[in-house]
Amino acid sequence: MSFTIIQTSADDWRQVRDLRLEMLADTPLAFVETLDTALGHPEQEWRMRGARGTLVAVDDATGRWVGSAGVIISRGSPLLVGVYVSPSHRGRDLGVLAALVARIEDWARDRGGTLALHVHEDNPRAIRAYERLGFTPTGATFPYALDATQRELEMVKPLA
Repeated sequence: MSFTIIQTSADDWRQVRDLRLEMLADTPLAFVETLDTALGHPEQEWRMRGARGTLVAVDDATGRWVGSAGVIISRGSPLLVGVYVSPSHRGRDLGVLAALVARIEDWARDRGGTLALHVHEDNPRAIRAYERLGFTPTGATFPYALDATQRELEMVKPLA
């Protein structure tokens, strides 16, 4: 499967919306928004999200958006956010995920010595994938934004 990584713009709002809705339906614990909330967003919200410049993977054969990853600066350091790969493009080689994360790492390298992420404690598939990409748990946990009785685990990767 070949794919191209692009950066979103406000004009991509329909694809941004469609991929986000897929993400929330497929892996609701992985994101700090519910599907019901996302379904209620107006076009302007989706345009604003597109304007953020999130990275997305586009399947070269179909033109379908099949993955996404973003980064924010949190507490002075890069934090990987909004990571998703469609079930059709998940696999042992981590192709889409690895490519998206590598692009984020390239950007983050000049902004800090590490790249961190938060992953829900009940998402072992994601935890394993991040470990395969070189992330390790720090031992820090945070309350999950949608249910404070659940936790998110912090993982970090050095960016040498």
